[in-house]
Amino acid sequence: MVNMNKVIEQAIEKEASDIHLISGLKPMYRIARSLVEMEDASVLKDEDMYEIYDYLVRGNVDKDKVFNETRKLDTSYEHNGIRLRVNISYANEIPVCTMRLIKNELPRFEDLGVPDIVRRMTYQPQGLMLVTGKTNSGKSTTLSALVNHINETQNKKILSLESPVEYKHTSKNSIIVQKEVGEGRDCLTYHDGVKNALREDCDILVIGEIRDKITMEAAIEMAESGHLVIGTLHTKSCAETIDRMINFYEVRDQAQIKYLLSSLLKLVISQRLLVGTTGKLELVPEVMVVDNIVAGIIRKEKISVSEIEDAIQSGQDKGSVSLINSIAKLFVENKITLDQAKAQVEEKNLETLNRTIMQLKIKMGNKSV
Repeated sequence: MVNMNKVIEQAIEKEASDIHLISGLKPMYRIARSLVEMEDASVLKDEDMYEIYDYLVRGNVDKDKVFNETRKLDTSYEHNGIRLRVNISYANEIPVCTMRLIKNELPRFEDLGVPDIVRRMTYQPQGLMLVTGKTNSGKSTTLSALVNHINETQNKKILSLESPVEYKHTSKNSIIVQKEVGEGRDCLTYHDGVKNALREDCDILVIGEIRDKITMEAAIEMAESGHLVIGTLHTKSCAETIDRMINFYEVRDQAQIKYLLSSLLKLVISQRLLVGTTGKLELVPEVMVVDNIVAGIIRKEKISVSEIEDAIQSGQDKGSVSLINSIAKLFVENKITLDQAKAQVEEKNLETLNRTIMQLKIKMGNKSV
């Protein structure tokens, strides 16, 4: 039997973000984006993977049923007070397992590198805010830190829907209710959870992931009814986020959804993480504050990515932050290399990046005089 306690404890000691358990390989850790073998470990065999499955599911009939019917399972596990998000699936008819370590203590919102406009937008009485990015871009950490900040500074009822629950919050100045989504959990689907939220007298609804049209419709209905809704989407930019939301709908319905989004959407933050020059992960944020210009672009028959990017650039006085500005700032502060900076932008934008870097250097030079 694989000593799972040892696997998890070594991951904690090495500050790994993830554990990968795959038949034919030693247990692997994700450490600062690199994959590293577990020390003093044997190669995992097929029978080890079935034992690991049993260890993590612990005889839970509902979880076992979900895995057997869908061939995948999202769940959580706790070891000595450390929570882990667990995904089990199949490869070559053998279970494979990925475990994400969740820190007990959230970083302060101010230390994440997220622009302050995101925090300030949580004081909106209603509307829709989205935290977006690809997998492993820090969306969950940003979302949890944002919820924690609201919990400490505002007097609200916060309802959170997650699959699974990662960071466990304790009510402070706010009331916070966390529900786990899935069969045999607190609510069956995100859509069910959002629909019921209308009857739960919450001020702020947090949706761990907006995956489909039916959840998006429920989130929009919630925002329309006078609530602040904060959700996440798997998209790589603010412009792609708008496109994804609209494309949830049939062409005949898109004009109406564009109108609703233009009035309800308040802010989108799209984020990336890069391994910086010191080996630490650096946040690269793009922030779009939905002002009259952005709202007008959303309502257009055909949405232009370049128009949205230009609107973000010109909306800096309202709190918007362009991707190019974020990248240039990190380079000028010696947090990433020039090659890393260039790799994050399309070739057509390299000249704009170089110009932005020069402008920031001049600005910083003037400040130091």
